[in-house]
Amino acid sequence: MSEPGHSDSSRTEMSTPVLLATKTVVVADDTAFVRERFKSAIDGGGHRAITVATAAELLTVLRSDTGCDLIVVDLRLPQGRGIELVRAIRKIAERPPIIVFSGTIASTDEVRDLAALGVAGYINEYTTGQHILPALAPHLFPEQYNRRSSPRVVLGIPVAYRFGNTVAAALTLNVSKGGLAIRTTSPLDVGTKLKLRFRISGAKKEIEADARVAWVDRRMGMGVQFVRVDAEDHAAIEQFVQSHFFSNRKA
Repeated sequence: MSEPGHSDSSRTEMSTPVLLATKTVVVADDTAFVRERFKSAIDGGGHRAITVATAAELLTVLRSDTGCDLIVVDLRLPQGRGIELVRAIRKIAERPPIIVFSGTIASTDEVRDLAALGVAGYINEYTTGQHILPALAPHLFPEQYNRRSSPRVVLGIPVAYRFGNTVAAALTLNVSKGGLAIRTTSPLDVGTKLKLRFRISGAKKEIEADARVAWVDRRMGMGVQFVRVDAEDHAAIEQFVQSHFFSNRKA
């Protein structure tokens, strides 16, 4: 990806996290192509994916495999559904973060119940392969990321950002009401102040925001946290994130 106007010589080298540990991710979905796409992305990133198609298989794996680092789950699995499935998972595996496939959420009440159970985040089951590992990385390596409490929507949209007199262009990795993750091979220093411009569906105009760099990783990019966003723009972002949970929802 080209980043016009972005000059690496204009700033000093920085220290960034190096993700060396191999993690185990359990992916539970009753659709074969979803399981295969996630497994390919996770295994391809040097980690280990275990895939299951039913709630019974999921609970069996969790009972037998004590090295699980992350659970990615469809809430409409055969033999186990919704909040009760999450409760059953937590009775067996208290530690690993749980990520829910957003298209399997049934209602806003379920979102609130999942939050109360400590669900760590959401991901669309139709996420493209190149975006899967960057979306999961903050949950696999929480000590290396500035974690936000709001859900992230995996989304690749153009974003322009200005720091000093330099303007750069890139694509987002994900969007939340608290900030963006940006795909770039030339991340900025943590703490760098930026001005962002991007557009999302449903917004009446291009969104502008002041932000700061919250985390960097040379393999993925950088996360930026909103510092100032107009109320109308922030409402559009929040509505976009919320509505994402009910897209492609299973019956």
